[in-house]
Amino acid sequence: MASEKLFGLHATALQLRSQRMMMLASNIANAATPHYKARDLDFAKALDLAQQGASTQGAIEYRIPVQSSLDGNTVEMATEQTAFAENALAYRSSLAFLQGRIGTLTRALKGE
Repeated sequence: MASEKLFGLHATALQLRSQRMMMLASNIANAATPHYKARDLDFAKALDLAQQGASTQGAIEYRIPVQSSLDGNTVEMATEQTAFAENALAYRSSLAFLQGRIGTLTRALKGE
């Protein structure tokens, strides 16, 4: 793949981080929905699967709550918010790397 040669794993990582961000946001949005089951993406497992060219669906797991809810909802806001913040930081790091790489390639093409 051309993008992997240019950008390494960061392009794939950015896509997976984005997917995880949507999943975590969905968990937070459904914190009050009875019987909602919180899900998360095992990032390391998803990255391994993506590198092998396999579907990353096998890396999606249901979160096991520390304390059970009476309505069957497994969302724990502190856990979700922490995971969201951690994922956002990793997303920004991958994005910064890609921006730097694109800047380097642009300067090389311009002959600077």
